[in-house]
This record gives sequence, C-alpha cells and structure tokens, in this order.
Amino acid sequence: MKRRRRNQVGTAVLVMLATVMLAACASGASNSVGVSDKPSSPLNEYRIGPADVLSIYVREQEDMSRTVTVRPDGMISMPLLGDLSVSGLTPLQLRDMVFAGLRQYLQILPEEVTVVVDEIHSYAVSVLGEVRLPGRFEFQGPVTVLDVIAQAGGMTEFASPSRITILRQDMNGDRQRIRFNYSDVLSSRLDANQLDIYPGDIVVVP
Repeated sequence: MKRRRRNQVGTAVLVMLATVMLAACASGASNSVGVSDKPSSPLNEYRIGPADVLSIYVREQEDMSRTVTVRPDGMISMPLLGDLSVSGLTPLQLRDMVFAGLRQYLQILPEEVTVVVDEIHSYAVSVLGEVRLPGRFEFQGPVTVLDVIAQAGGMTEFASPSRITILRQDMNGDRQRIRFNYSDVLSSRLDANQLDIYPGDIVVVP
C-alpha cells in the first residue's frame, strides 16, 4: 500500500515537472519568435527635393536665419556655408549639416538650429497607362501605389492589375523595375517596397 502511494506521489511529481518544463519551453519558443520577427517596414520618411521651400532658423542669429527654395540642382545657399547639397536629405539630416558647418564659426548647440519644410513641391509621381487620368501628381507626404492610382482616377476596365510596374531610380542612377500585383494588397506576400511610393517614381498600369 505504501509502495503504491509512493508510486502515485512520484508519478504526480513527474507530471508536475513535465508540465513546468513544457510551459517553460513554450514560453521560450514564444520569446524566440518575438525576437526573430522582422520589424514592420516604417512609413517613408520625407526627404527634401527640388522646389521645396525651407525655413532654417538659428537661435539669436537673425543673419543666419532665412527661407530658401531648393534649386533644380538640389542645392541651397547659406551664409558662411555657401552652397549645400540638400536633395535627398531629411530635415533632421539638414539640421545636423547646418549645425556641423556653423559650429566652426559660432558657439551654438544642435537644438538651436531648426529646419522647417514650409512647402513641398518635390513629391511628384507620374502615373501612366490604363488609368482614367494619367499624368504627374504632387503629394504633400509619403504615399502608396494605391494612393497614386486613386489620384489618377483609378484603373480602367482594360487594365491588368496583376502586372503593375513601378519604375524607380536609385542613388546610383540605375532604373529599378518593381512589380506590383493589386490582388496582393491584402496578402502577407506583399512587401512594403512594392507598396510604398517615392518622389520621382513612375507607376505604369498596363
């Protein structure tokens, strides 16, 4: 009788240990999945381009503060710093560039330099092919291929939604061809690179 009770107790202990180990393994597996999951793609960060209007403020330095329009060559002019190539920079990157240049002449802190985008004119995207209103469109911030197609009046009944192509020029001047399947919008197969639109992109709807 005592031996049977010992066996029952031993079995119960083993069951409890096994349950704890399984729970720990499950917890570890869950954590490992969380660590290995790829982070979601961020929204496009706005980058300065030609014709954009910028206000650059330097605290207590009125002679250095001014409103400038980015020239077609992507340059602006600043006192003491001369011509600066700003096309493709974020406002924060431009602020850091101005601060790095001015600190050679002035005793300033990074937070004393501010860059404000007053007007956006460079976020232009062309939509061609089987859309109702093909053309070149300007946007005020990051957009997706769905946004630009909607801006172009939507697709015609003759369009091939599965063969949409995004033409994009990279930093080296090479032209990329990114395929976009309209039916993949609700699918996990769709990569953010296929959905996000950048200034200068050309969306072709065959």
